[in-house]
Formats: sequence, C-alpha cells, structure tokens
Amino acid sequence: MSAPNFFPPATRTGHDQHGRYPQALTLADFQHNLAAVQARMAAACQRAGRDAASVRLLPVSKTKPEASLRLAHAAGCRMLGENKVQEAWGKWESLQDLTDLRWSVIGHLQTNKAKLVARFASEFQALDSLRLAEALDRRLQVEGRALDVFVQVNTSGEASKYGLAPEAVPAFLRALPAMSALRVRGLMTLALFSRDSARVRQCFVCLRGLQDQLRHSAPAGMYLDELSMGMSGDFEIAIEEGATVVRVGQAIFGARAVPDQHYWPGLAGPVEVEGGAGQPLHPN
Repeated sequence: MSAPNFFPPATRTGHDQHGRYPQALTLADFQHNLAAVQARMAAACQRAGRDAASVRLLPVSKTKPEASLRLAHAAGCRMLGENKVQEAWGKWESLQDLTDLRWSVIGHLQTNKAKLVARFASEFQALDSLRLAEALDRRLQVEGRALDVFVQVNTSGEASKYGLAPEAVPAFLRALPAMSALRVRGLMTLALFSRDSARVRQCFVCLRGLQDQLRHSAPAGMYLDELSMGMSGDFEIAIEEGATVVRVGQAIFGARAVPDQHYWPGLAGPVEVEGGAGQPLHPN
C-alpha cells in the first residue's frame, strides 16, 4: 500500500542530532534503545495508516566492538547491518557461536570482495552494477548459496553517492534474472543529508514512485516488495513514505567516533541545512 502524500510539518529530520546518542553499554541500554526506536517506528506507521509489522528494523553495528554486538543479540537483534565487508567478515568469524545471527552488507562493495559476501551474508543492499552482480553470482554458485539483494538507487542526484540513476534501473533489472543466485527483493537509497525535511522526503517519494513504476515492468517473478530507506536521522519520514526496512545504528548502539567519510565518500564537507551550511552528519 502506498503511503499518503502529505504529513504534518512536525515530522522533521533528526540530522542535527547525529553524534549525540549516548553509548549503549549494558543489556538494559540496548533494550531501552530498541524499544524507543520501535515506538517511533510504530508512531510513524500509525501516521501513515500502515501496519507496524510491515516495517523491519535493521540495526547497524558498523564500528562497534564484539561485546556490543553480543549485547544487541541478547536484546533481540537477529540480523545486523555492516558497511565494510572486511569488518563484517571479522565479526561474523568472531560470533560463530550465535548461530541464529544473520548479516546484511549495506555498503558499497568492490568486485574483488564479492567472495566474502558470498560466504557469509544473508542480504546485500547495495547492488549497483552488472559487473558486481556477475561477480556475486559466480561466487555464490561456487558456495552453493543464494543471496537476497536490494538495488541501490541514487535518488538525491549527488555525485558523491553510489547507486544507479533512477532512469537506469529498469534496464538493470532486466539483466538480473540471468544471475540465478541473486534474489532481488527491492530497492535501497540514501537520502540527502539535510535538515530540510521536505528535500529528504522527496528522495523517499522518488524511490517509492520508482517501485510503483517498476512493478509493471519488472521481469517475471521479480516482485520488488521491499524499500530499504531511512536511517537514525530520518527513518520516520521514510516510513511515512513507504519504507519496509529502516537501517538504524546510532539510535540503538550510540554515537560513533569514526567519521562518516570512512564509510561514505564525499561526506567530508558541510552538510546541507535549511538556511545555511552545517557540520558533517552521521548517516545511520
């Protein structure tokens, strides 16, 4: 069901609050933070007239130590999102005893790292080239595995962001059925990092509109049911506009010390804000 097109101006981005989340250090901290995020998700669903069960929370654990991930698991997290595949691989190796813990790789992937994703990940949310799709498919065939994938779309038009231009997505999808180990679940985007909620919302509206368009032209058997969009600073707006997966890190784990440019090229400069420039923001 598509989300309504209008929401009250009280729904704002939280981009100006990034970096201020206290560290989650105990099981109680994680339980509290998860409950708070889930309550905000439920409220956003209620505003949009959606069932809260239609949105999945993906906790993002990048840069966080093994002890924090174990606490998150104890608090109920059964899938964790990581940006850098080598970091995720190391954590996967260290947490082998948590047999029900699955991994989603959500950051840009070089083709020479495809073999790692093929070995351990359950989900990959940043598919944006045929070369990468072919590399993943080859490695998955060797491993005898399949992988859920999201196609990353650059809805903000920023040169610093990865992802396909919206107009390039239909042709890209038509090529993917040849890669039988890839199960295309939907689309993913990173919105504009801005305190102007209207401009952030427009990125989510763009992705939902693209989903609606592609449902009529996607290859047979490709349903594109999922929209992964929204992070700690803007997930409520994303839910209002139809997100089925929100990627939330700092609001669960606490602020990160590592600067964003370590993960997202082009974020070293000032962030866009309504009325002037601001400081770099933390995305998840």
